Amino acid sequence: MNSKIFTDGTDILTQDQADELWELGNSGAQNAAIALSSLIGVPISISLQKIIMVRLENLQNYLDDSVASLVVFQVRGQVSGRGSIILHVPKKSIIRLSSIMLAAPDEDREINEMDMSMLHEIGNIMTSSYLDAFANLLSIMLIPSPPSMVIDMPHAVIQSVIADQELDEELDQVLLFKTDMHCAEFDLEAGLLLLPSKSLLHEFLDRFRKVRMNHE
Repeated sequence: MNSKIFTDGTDILTQDQADELWELGNSGAQNAAIALSSLIGVPISISLQKIIMVRLENLQNYLDDSVASLVVFQVRGQVSGRGSIILHVPKKSIIRLSSIMLAAPDEDREINEMDMSMLHEIGNIMTSSYLDAFANLLSIMLIPSPPSMVIDMPHAVIQSVIADQELDEELDQVLLFKTDMHCAEFDLEAGLLLLPSKSLLHEFLDRFRKVRMNHE
């Protein structure tokens, strides 16, 4: 595995499969960056940082477990497998985004309903754009579900999401795409986490190969 892949020895993907998914993930990240930059009016950089393949009990070793806002969407559309996209935003960046979009005070305070509504809007735009890029490459339709929002430690939320979507599959292995967002002008940080179930992962890979073969 190359330096883009973080693993504890768990081999969910081959190197060729990881490269294919890296291409999909990068396309999604670039699309989401364009959409968010347009929304808030400042340049935003979003890039796929790593693909994490680990046993569930080791996941916490690969994530920042500071309390943050997590907006959770289910992946829907022309797929049968389950998957989720999670917008992960630290408290500091939530307040800063509110100051940009809502002219709210940029100060240390508790998260309020206006902040949460804003995060839902940002999450909808980013996840829709992310999935649009996947859908275009795979020649299928993908859409996010209505969001649910939790303020907690990421590890706890991700474990719950995985348990919900992997009801009929093994729970011991996790595949996670970690996408980071940065805005130098306002010191913003956030991330998009894509968690496909094993069945959805293989749907993506099979579809990607078929589309590529048709274009060769």
